Amino acid sequence: MELRHLRYFRAVAEELSVTRAAARIGMAQPPLTQQIKALEAELGVALFHRIGRRIELTAAGTVLIGEARAILDRVERATALARRAGHGEIGKLRVGLTASASFSPFVTEVLKTYRARWPEVEIALVERRTALLAAALKADDLDAAFVRPPLNPDTSVSVRWLVKEPMVAAVPIGHPAVKRRIVQLELLRDDPFILYPRRGGSGLSDQVLSECLRLGFSPRIGQHAPELTTAINFVAAGMGVAVVPACMQHLRPDAVRYLTLVSSGLSALLGLAHRDESRTETIRNLVAVAANLSAAYGSLAGD
Repeated sequence: MELRHLRYFRAVAEELSVTRAAARIGMAQPPLTQQIKALEAELGVALFHRIGRRIELTAAGTVLIGEARAILDRVERATALARRAGHGEIGKLRVGLTASASFSPFVTEVLKTYRARWPEVEIALVERRTALLAAALKADDLDAAFVRPPLNPDTSVSVRWLVKEPMVAAVPIGHPAVKRRIVQLELLRDDPFILYPRRGGSGLSDQVLSECLRLGFSPRIGQHAPELTTAINFVAAGMGVAVVPACMQHLRPDAVRYLTLVSSGLSALLGLAHRDESRTETIRNLVAVAANLSAAYGSLAGD
């Protein structure tokens, strides 16, 4: 039995007229009659009583119409769901982000915009270091991730650097520089610096060290922090100063002050790494939203 036979039967059963059913499905009456007879022959039962020009469902026909409607409804629902999934309107999107990226207004806006456009896509968020996010992408445990440099290139993962955030100096609340609010980095040369190990997946330490050397001093390393958020807690504890992305400057306002850096080339790149975006429309849609919104935050060309 083919689905078309069920569709033909449903039309005749609901119209109780071969003529009207043929017009409804855009088919000539004689072929439709032949298809109904073929279905009856296959089942070995009569589906209609033919009383002159009028037809009625038999007991077998009455049972079959209920099942036929249920089957065709399921087929139509499955078809609609498959098409919606193919267009990225439903499904699941596994998105990773670093601890600092979770505070970025850009990331917030990307996720907010995506959710507004595709509300029926389930977004599962995972927070990890960049290196671990990259490994999860390669293992197909994530579809996309908001990351910081460095990210080692890989044929299975692409990265699009989207925004460049300014960096600020985080100092303890009682630091003498707090009164100035705007400082040059060399003003902090006598303070112990809190940096982040490269193995933690952050390239910000290299930038800070290079900038200090450019300004004529080698910073004294007071502590290494595994995460940017941990570095701010270390600052709050009076263990030193740190240079962090500006998006994090609302953290620990009870114990930390954030100073604007002038004459500094320091910035924090934020990008979207993803598996092959052609695999699913959900990934393509997220990449497109992020690329479009990056213009409002200072877009960067290239992947």
